[in-house]
Order: sequence, then C-alpha cells, then structure tokens
Amino acid sequence: MKDQNKTITRRDFLRGATCATLAFAVGLYPEGEQVVDLPPPKTRVVLIRDPEVIGAKGRINAELIQRMLDKAVTSLLDKKDPVEAWKLLVGPKDVVGIKSNVWSPLPTPKELEQAIKKRVMDVGIPEKKIDIDDRGVLHNRIFLNATALINARPLRTHGWSGVGGCIKNYIMFVSRPPQYHGNSCADLGALWNLPLVKGKTRLNVLVLLKPLFYGVGYHHFDSTYTWEYKGLLVGTDPVALDTVGLRIFQAKRLDYFGEERPLKPPAHHIVFADTKHKVGTSDMRKIELVKLGWQEGILI
Repeated sequence: MKDQNKTITRRDFLRGATCATLAFAVGLYPEGEQVVDLPPPKTRVVLIRDPEVIGAKGRINAELIQRMLDKAVTSLLDKKDPVEAWKLLVGPKDVVGIKSNVWSPLPTPKELEQAIKKRVMDVGIPEKKIDIDDRGVLHNRIFLNATALINARPLRTHGWSGVGGCIKNYIMFVSRPPQYHGNSCADLGALWNLPLVKGKTRLNVLVLLKPLFYGVGYHHFDSTYTWEYKGLLVGTDPVALDTVGLRIFQAKRLDYFGEERPLKPPAHHIVFADTKHKVGTSDMRKIELVKLGWQEGILI
C-alpha cells in the first residue's frame, strides 16, 4: 500500500493537470463545472537542531549527527526508515562524490561526512565507488565519473560572495575560481549547470552547527562571531537552503548587533542562481520549511 501522506511531486502535479484536461475532453466532468488546479508544491527544506550535538570542548557527537541526518532525510522524503529514504536518492549502480569543504577554521565535520557515507553504503554502494573531497575534485577519479553528488558544507560569511553556502561549495569544479568573483560572485549559480555536476546532486546539507555570522576580509575568522546554533539544513534545492540559511544569518546579526548589518558584499548570487541560472528557488513564499527538534533560539 502506498504511503497516503506521500508528497505531491512536480511530476504528479503535471500528470494531474494532464488528466484533468483529458477528462474534460471525454466528458467526465459536467459541462460548466470548474476544476481548480492544485498550486505547485513548495520546495521542502528541513531544519533540525539538537542541544546536545556539540559537547565539551566543542566536540561533535557523531551518534547525534547520524540521528539528526536520518530524521531530516526521512522527513524530507516522507519515509520512516533512513535507508529506504536514501534509496530514493542513490542506488547500487551509482558512483558517489561527497563534496565537503576543508576551510580549516570551519570545515565540514568529519562526523557528518561519515554519517553521509554510511547511508550511501547502506543502500548497497561499495566503498570503492564513494569518495569525499573538496579542493581535489577535478583530479579525483570518483568525482570525474560520479553519477551522484552529495553536497555538504558549513554556512559562513565570505569576503567575495557575502556568504559561503551550498551554491558556492561547487566553486572547486572549475579550474579558475577567480573567474566567478566578478560582481560579488553574482554568477555562482552557473556552476550548477556545468556538465560535470548538472543534474547530479541528490542532497544538500548546509551545516549550521557553529556558523560564522560576521567577518571582514576574504579569509577572516574570529570565533567571537560564531555561535552554537546546533543545526543542519537539509534539502534537494541548494538555492532554497542558502535562502533559509541567509534568513537565519540576518536574524542573528540583528540580534547580536542590535541593528541591521547588511552583508558586505551582498549575497545576491543566491537570487541570481534562481532568477538567472534557474537552479532553485530563492522565494521564501515557495519554500516549505519543516522545523524539527530543539526550538529555542531558532531565529526563523
């Protein structure tokens, strides 16, 4: 029996619209009766937080990270079992590259990388067909032959693009990253249409465990401007994740400084990734934000 709570996909919506048209054509609806089309489904983004995920001396609880990831992915895909949910993302024949971020002050946590790798292997993909990389992806056999990508990185301020998030994390798929620095990195969305990555990303994880919400300069890091938000944002749309992440950032900056502090430079690449490069949605009205777990200080 199919899950009665299954999310309506875009394909379902289009199929429904087509069936309605055919029904009119063959006279299944009485003449003059109006049929109202359902609105297109919103892009789902899952925010999950746990107050215990960061322990003493800043150590990340690997068991809780796995649990948070599992709960987020099952909620995202309307499945009860994590492995069954991951089977909707990747299959045994896939070659999977897990794109992380190695920026030393705030890297993708190893615990999260391993949690993702575990679920990819649980689906039946052998370890030899999986790799985790960042700056070496253009020389990595797995990434060059990947049929599926998982994108995971922390959210932080960035001196060239305003913020570094899911969209910007694919900058290493080009040999000359500076060519994307013009106009405050306005065209980062174009990265997602490169042949090496287009259509391959199955899941994005924007890490909000201890984000950097303020910085000055290209590689500035000051732990004063980090805070233990203890969350993960999970979804299939990198633009939607960055949009939600930016909202949380803005709320934190307002709370900390007591006034609006616009990002310098502006993070307009997020909107352009939607409106110009068509790789996701940046309109909060079109995003369904599911909030799980710890709610204190959620800021959104």
